Amino acid sequence: QYTSKCYQALLTKHGFIASMSGKEACLDNAVVERFFGSLKNEWLLNVRHLTRYSMRSDVEKYIRYYNKIRLHSSLDDMSPIEYENYKKKVSGWT
Repeated sequence: QYTSKCYQALLTKHGFIASMSGKEACLDNAVVERFFGSLKNEWLLNVRHLTRYSMRSDVEKYIRYYNKIRLHSSLDDMSPIEYENYKKKVSGWT
């Protein structure tokens, strides 16, 4: 659907440039897709937002939680901020 002529024409009409990788390069967006999956399933699944402000505020809270508190098994069970600080300390980079 993202490569359809109709959708591409709509993007062009509004001055947007589609950002897509080559055919069958599904891993290019894996990190972002994983984040959005977590956001939807861990945070928004059973929440009903009545306003855009409420939704925006809630997503901002999740982003802070995701980066500062939530433990990631791929980061040795550290939060992204904690992992980044650890790597800086170990490498001697400040």
